Amino acid sequence: MLELSYKKNLLKNIEVKFAPVKTLSGEEKIMPIKVDDGSIIKLFDKTPFPEKPTDVVCPHFLELKWANGCHFNCAWCYLQGTFRFRPMKKRPYLKNINKTIAHILAFFEKVKEPYILNSGELSDSLLFEYDGAPLTNCIIPLFLQQNKHKLLIVTKSTDIDNLLKLPSTNNIIVSFSVNAKKVAERWEKGAPSVDMRLKAAKKLQDKGFEVRLRIDPMVPIDNWMEHYKQLLVDIFEKYNLLPSRITLGSLRGLQSTINNAWDKSWVKYLEEKSNWGKRIKLGKRLAMYSFVKNYLERQYDYTNIALCKETIEAWNNLEMDYKKIRCNCVD
Repeated sequence: MLELSYKKNLLKNIEVKFAPVKTLSGEEKIMPIKVDDGSIIKLFDKTPFPEKPTDVVCPHFLELKWANGCHFNCAWCYLQGTFRFRPMKKRPYLKNINKTIAHILAFFEKVKEPYILNSGELSDSLLFEYDGAPLTNCIIPLFLQQNKHKLLIVTKSTDIDNLLKLPSTNNIIVSFSVNAKKVAERWEKGAPSVDMRLKAAKKLQDKGFEVRLRIDPMVPIDNWMEHYKQLLVDIFEKYNLLPSRITLGSLRGLQSTINNAWDKSWVKYLEEKSNWGKRIKLGKRLAMYSFVKNYLERQYDYTNIALCKETIEAWNNLEMDYKKIRCNCVD
């Protein structure tokens, strides 16, 4: 396995490309946009700069594409569409680990400003923790040997034993995707229960990890208000979690996702078109976000709240400043 002491003359052949990127504030910033061919580390730039009220807001963030796929097979997972042309598309796979390590080391060597690398955009970050554990055995140790860049783990998994054995939690952020129990039971059948995920998050928080939560995708099922209220009570009272931030998102579906979904029963909630696929009507989305946001602020004095893949008009209606966004995937 490659280490941080890997000879610099071998790493120098791996190019890190920088380019000006227009940030949400409207200013241009020189950012790393890819390492070498971009197959391992690349800037997520699929959302253009938002201008119209209906444009989706998403800050550009860096993906660490070390693996593809997920075991959990949630009904609405966009990976069903993303990997639709790949043979045996339902089987997750690990990319060449030596190439991944080399690209990470080149990034560390040549990118001076601190960044977060998101390891869970195209896979569950804990995908292979009991199959060689490449993340905790090969990738995380690299992040723990430097003090500038951070690794973001995005997961529904409870396979956290290897994380709990780490000598340090520095530079590692763990973000759990959770949902109302009724929603998870209906459409996230392959994933651990919400209670199991929150228990795992609590163990990692107690160990010293920075823990974030994504409540996404919210779905306006019958009595949705009571179901999402119970989720918040479980987070803050049953499990005594204090996430560093909570990012809210609602059900949405690219056409490729809908076409390839094994269960399309959730599609009935999508009544509005956007530049990020079909989604729940704005009024219903705002009602759900407002309820959760107000409950968090009133009941727990909690304000570290952001939105995921939402429109300018949604941010404005909630009196939230998207230009100062601090959502799940950024520092």
